[in-house]
Amino acid sequence: MAIKKIMEQALNNQLNAESESEYLYLSMSAYFESINLKGMAHWMYVQFQEEQTHKMKIFRYINERGGFINFKSLNAPKAQWSGPLNVFEETLVHEMKVTEMINNLVELAMKEKDFATYQFLQWYVNEQVEEEANVVNIVENIKRVQNSSEGLYMLDKELASRVFIDATMTAV
Repeated sequence: MAIKKIMEQALNNQLNAESESEYLYLSMSAYFESINLKGMAHWMYVQFQEEQTHKMKIFRYINERGGFINFKSLNAPKAQWSGPLNVFEETLVHEMKVTEMINNLVELAMKEKDFATYQFLQWYVNEQVEEEANVVNIVENIKRVQNSSEGLYMLDKELASRVFIDATMTAV
């Protein structure tokens, strides 16, 4: 059965929001590069890669359900921050906004009795729990070391070890 237009439109909105997220994280990566925090730059680059895969998972799902993809123009992301804590605090706010968007999609899928989309979205619900927890941990660690250049150096080195794993390659 083809996806309902209301659900198709809502998923397209999320697909475009994922594009905005990837653009934001790439900008954050560039910012960290500019202040020579290569580990944090790498962490944000991996986050950018994850957002690309989140977008493509929705892209494939809309196509599988017989829907149409509707890309929109992207707004330029912010490019400057006051430091690492500011970047990761804004990242947390952003991820909380994404969680709310996913929850709204789940609610719409239930209202429309679109159980296939409801099931599809469960991956995103779980992903957002992980996303928020990871960022909260980093924010707390930055707060612990923000007045210590050695501590910031160690945290930067730790964040450099993040490895991109495309978790979306499982069956949709």
